[in-house]
Amino acid sequence: MGNCCIKDPKVPSSSVSNGYPGTDILRQPGSLNAPVMSGPVGHQPVGGYTVNHDSMNLNGVGMPNSVNVALPLLPSVDNSGAGMVEQLSAMVGQNSGSGNIGSNPNNAKIFVALYDYDARTDEDLSFKKGEHLEIINDTQGDWWLAMSRVTKCQGYIPSNYVAKLKSIEAEPWYFGKIKRIEAEKKLQLPENEHGAFLIRDSESRRNDYSLSVRDVDTVKHYRIRQLDEGGFFIARRTPFRTLQELVEHYSKDADGLCVNLCKPCVQIEKPTTSGLSHNTRDQWEIDRTSLNFIRKLGQGQFGEVWEGNWNNTTPVAIKTLKPGTMDPKDFLTEAQIMKKLRHPKLVQLYAVCTMEEPIYIITELMKNGSLLEYLQGKGRNMKLAQLIDMAAQVAAGMAYLESQNYIHRDLAARNILVGENNIVKIADFGLARLIKEDEYEARVGARFPIKWTAPEAANYSKFSIKSDVWSFGILLTELVTYGRIPYPGMTNAEVLIQVDHGYRMPCPSGCPPTLYDIMLECWNKDPLKRPTFETLQWKLEDFFTLEGSEYKEASMAY
Repeated sequence: MGNCCIKDPKVPSSSVSNGYPGTDILRQPGSLNAPVMSGPVGHQPVGGYTVNHDSMNLNGVGMPNSVNVALPLLPSVDNSGAGMVEQLSAMVGQNSGSGNIGSNPNNAKIFVALYDYDARTDEDLSFKKGEHLEIINDTQGDWWLAMSRVTKCQGYIPSNYVAKLKSIEAEPWYFGKIKRIEAEKKLQLPENEHGAFLIRDSESRRNDYSLSVRDVDTVKHYRIRQLDEGGFFIARRTPFRTLQELVEHYSKDADGLCVNLCKPCVQIEKPTTSGLSHNTRDQWEIDRTSLNFIRKLGQGQFGEVWEGNWNNTTPVAIKTLKPGTMDPKDFLTEAQIMKKLRHPKLVQLYAVCTMEEPIYIITELMKNGSLLEYLQGKGRNMKLAQLIDMAAQVAAGMAYLESQNYIHRDLAARNILVGENNIVKIADFGLARLIKEDEYEARVGARFPIKWTAPEAANYSKFSIKSDVWSFGILLTELVTYGRIPYPGMTNAEVLIQVDHGYRMPCPSGCPPTLYDIMLECWNKDPLKRPTFETLQWKLEDFFTLEGSEYKEASMAY
């Protein structure tokens, strides 16, 4: 899909940026045919990853502004000074933007596609990974108007699928702000081999980076430090002007690393787009006839969950609410909140259908269903490290809700969804509300599951983020017991009485004492003494980290 150059999208001309007069430029493809030099994305590594020096960009890899860039001397000019003006103008054009002489005379915003994208609507633009795109309008949030330099067609694209040409973000080995544990998970996927690598932002040092490398079945990490005068190094004896040069060097020669760098880490998952399309980013009440139901994924207290697709293009999950479950106006108020919650570990709300019952909630699709069913079925053979990793992912999502002053109120394995490669995300926070105070009174008649509920919430109907922490401790028991019901053999009434008198579940079979200690912290009778989700996140992420340095030094003694 997407509009070819002979057809303008329905966008007012005043919205077009970069000085283009209206959309007239879109009907003049000939004026856009300036030569564009190939960026690093297009290079095919042979025996290791290589970089074309012509595509280096000093300003694109985090170099300080104080770096001196040598400009060519001006040739002689005539007495009138006109030649000087022309030559200065040419030099400014040659040495700005991408840093390549004559690469972009129109000063257009040229981006490169990081992933394939198939248009979802007639106003979208399809493109392939590595394709160069000219950005026409980037002022309307997360969806930009762009033109393909390959097809000359135009349309809207998700902004998180592209990066500025020749920037560090455009490199296939750059993974941005991911944590060490996430880097290890990605590199240990079967699609990656010995020598696979990635570069990520340092978690502890601003402006520095970390290199993560797969060494057979383990992952090793190296700090990449930045020099005060500009440049980067792993071993101080071998500095480099750019990260690209550093990668090129260690691709040819390990030079103290555990192995020479081979192929960049494979990007398995595409990022989630902001909404279904440009059209639904704000107006997210959609026509229910645009939905197709494929198969039922599950059934709960308030309705069913289906796998489906939207507009015959986009896989989605469709949650149908039983008629009378809640007032549509109340739901819309809660849905407005859900729409604004954006985090990689939260299931994203795409759209709703509320004009008639049953109400539909359309979200991103997690193909492996609920964590509870996954633990009892496909995930039955997961090892402790994988279970702890899932717990850390949930803690990360809850830490975000904590930072936004939201509470979940129904945190349990049944409300965690599982995607590919054991990725988990928090779902069903539809009862969450923006909390103006530290806690709120539960609505009369609201149902909550006793065995997952903190005593102050069960007995006094008071919920806070700290009652979510209690529930998280119960969720940990579900993980290590592969979906066993908490407090086995006890009724809800018995649980209420016994917990209020200080009873806590014993350490489950096979559960490490250190993990049980975390559970007990979550079940502290005093809510204020329970840990924060931020604390729980780093404890679980570092659960298997050995004492001592997590990073290796480049050395010849490997």
